[in-house]
Amino acid sequence: MLGNVISRVRYIGIAEGISFILLLFIAMPLKYWADMPQAVAVVGGLHGLLFVLYLLAIAHVTLVKRWTVTRVAAAVASAFVPFGPFLLDRKLKHEA
Repeated sequence: MLGNVISRVRYIGIAEGISFILLLFIAMPLKYWADMPQAVAVVGGLHGLLFVLYLLAIAHVTLVKRWTVTRVAAAVASAFVPFGPFLLDRKLKHEA
């Protein structure tokens, strides 16, 4: 399952994307509208860990598969856009 470097980027990207969506659409509203800052602390910490793992997975796939700078930039940029990792996953599905 995670033996292929492309599959690793896909799965970590999906987890990172889900954590980003949870942070934006659940934890942040709970913090500001329901006065529950603990939600951001928990989900934000998890998202931070997954983001670092995602960057490491991109670095690894870049070394193994010799990704271009443009492709690496697109993969990193997708992490900053809500639902971006899911769009990247669709493109990488054919390579895995």
